Amino acid sequence: MSTLPHRTTSRAPSSRATPRALLRRLTPRTLRGRLSLLAVTGAALLMTVLTLVFNLVMDQHLRHQADDELRTRAAAAAAAVDVRGTRVRVLETPDDGLLDSNVWVYSGTRLIEKPPSATAHSASTRAALRLAARRRSACTTLDATRHRPPVRLCARPVHGSRTATVVTALDLGPYRSSAGTLLLGSLILDAVMLVCTYALTRLAVGRALRPVRAMTDRATERRAVTSAERLGSADHPAELARLGDSLDALLDRVRTVLRHERQLTGELSHELRTPLTRIVMELDWWRARPRTEEETRATHEVISEATRSMRTICDTLLHEAREDMDGTSTPGTTDVVPVLRRMVEHLDTPAGVKAVLETGTPETTVGIVPGLLERVVAPVLSNAARYAKYRVTVHARRGPGAVLIDVVDDGPGVPPAFLGELFLPGRRADPGDGHDGAGLGLPLARRLARSVGGEVSCDPGHAPGARFTVSLPAG
Repeated sequence: MSTLPHRTTSRAPSSRATPRALLRRLTPRTLRGRLSLLAVTGAALLMTVLTLVFNLVMDQHLRHQADDELRTRAAAAAAAVDVRGTRVRVLETPDDGLLDSNVWVYSGTRLIEKPPSATAHSASTRAALRLAARRRSACTTLDATRHRPPVRLCARPVHGSRTATVVTALDLGPYRSSAGTLLLGSLILDAVMLVCTYALTRLAVGRALRPVRAMTDRATERRAVTSAERLGSADHPAELARLGDSLDALLDRVRTVLRHERQLTGELSHELRTPLTRIVMELDWWRARPRTEEETRATHEVISEATRSMRTICDTLLHEAREDMDGTSTPGTTDVVPVLRRMVEHLDTPAGVKAVLETGTPETTVGIVPGLLERVVAPVLSNAARYAKYRVTVHARRGPGAVLIDVVDDGPGVPPAFLGELFLPGRRADPGDGHDGAGLGLPLARRLARSVGGEVSCDPGHAPGARFTVSLPAG
């Protein structure tokens, strides 16, 4: 048995574009172009309707004028027709030229008088006969042919007689020419109006969108993110003012994100400096000379603890930054005393400075997680150890609905003139005092405390030295 090969047919894609794709390709890309096209389309539809109505009305008006002229001629011709019983005859008048110009006189269906230029079997004579046979007032139109212009004929009985009838004819060529001239003039006027509509619409839309283009250019500039310049203006129309307010709100959010990013970067570098310094010092000390196994193990413990501290710092600050952006907070409780004891024991103090923990109430619990408690208290402790002469005292006590942590040092204290800038980022009372620091620790401590409903404050009346109080919500 032989197997025939399976034949597959493939249909080539159609090369012709669909009407929708063609319409999309022809649609202008800019808003000004689309609005101009929409305005021209609407104006074209309106002008088409108006032109049609205008020309129909004018055509009816010209036809009525022609009929009035025919009736006037018929009345004048009927005055020269004498009807007595069944006898119909045409009287001799001084104006016989009127009867010789497109006028037929019938007695019943018998032709009495006709124009000299008309034959008995011509189209106009046959039409006049049909009208006379009706024996009442009526009109008809003979369409134009190659050898004859359009003609309008009207019949009128003579003096109410049902025997004599006068039929008059009128060349409609001048009237049709006037109607054609009016149609051509209206079409030319429509074209001019459409061109003017398109040009004026583009000009008006371009001027209306000029503030939008200016706001777009300013919003995309790099300095728009860093400056406080506002895009919204009361001088703009209501729609553009709302657009400017929306762009201002968007730029404010961008500025907030960038400010948080810079703040987080500075805080991370500030907080990670101490554990990194400890790691570098331990490694330098360990490599200075051969160490015993016990000394090596102790170095490893210090490095491991500093590493865990760095991870805790990163996790806490990043978590707090996310919660600050989302507007949420993570609940938790922490026993204050063990955390403070561990921080005091591992506090890096200069030679001759001692750190002491005093607990007025053994059981003090705050409503935040341990990592956040450390990050709030650590900058205050580091600041006290940096400026203390002999002693740093940490005291935890319970207050009304809060836990108060006092950090007291016997250093030079805070200059009164600097109290207003103490918690501003990057500010230091004396940058040349020989102490390292970037002025970010105390602002970080206050910001973290306020994020959970607490506060960090400095007692301006304490002397000698300085006393900082950390207030956190009780757990």
